[in-house]
Amino acid sequence: MSDVLIEKSGAITSITLNRASKMNALTRAMYKTMADALNEAAISADTSVVIIEANGDHFTGGNDISDFLNNPPLEDGSEVWQFIKALHEFPKIAIVAIQGNAIGIGTTMVMHCDFAYAAPTTSFRMPFVNLGLVPEFGSSHLFPKSIGHRRAAEILLLGRSFTATEAVEWGVINDEVEDPRKKAREVAEEVAQLPPNALIQSKSLMKSPDHERLNVIMQAEGDLFMRALTTEEAQNAFMNFLMRKGK
Repeated sequence: MSDVLIEKSGAITSITLNRASKMNALTRAMYKTMADALNEAAISADTSVVIIEANGDHFTGGNDISDFLNNPPLEDGSEVWQFIKALHEFPKIAIVAIQGNAIGIGTTMVMHCDFAYAAPTTSFRMPFVNLGLVPEFGSSHLFPKSIGHRRAAEILLLGRSFTATEAVEWGVINDEVEDPRKKAREVAEEVAQLPPNALIQSKSLMKSPDHERLNVIMQAEGDLFMRALTTEEAQNAFMNFLMRKGK
């Protein structure tokens, strides 16, 4: 069974993380599958909306540290960057459904989706600095802009987690619901009934003021992130993480 499942139903494409035994930790291969699905949906005349969701108790534990240690995505155009670019540039509607842990990019990708729903069990966390890294996917700009610098500093610099209830209060997600996957499907079906070109044009207008600025910020974040991956500071943090995980 694939670690990422792609399903098409009418105008809706679902991208489902399917590595529940590993808390849906993301490998380079999984990023590639997700990027390809988004790029295909972007040009498909049959698709109006994409749902990103996950099987199991958790949305994602973030990047698979072992995979990143053994095969760090240091090259230009890596699978990680392909996914980041595909979601950032996705012209149609993107909906994310979250439950359990949403770590690292599991939180940052939420800011690039048009609708986001989370279960009461959800815990968001971005422990980039804790791992000797820097924020990615535009989060160094999007979070301070959305929730204020001081609150963002607690989350991005100290690695503080936050709940679905807080995420609603801060405008990070639309709503806290018992069954986020069901809610995402309901909203997707509503979107699928709307005129597709009007949706695309309206989304483009809403995002255009920040679009190019975000491209520059994400490139700067990506350069620093890849450089940080090779530092002794990050390597030690990764090894400590794996040792704690193995206990």
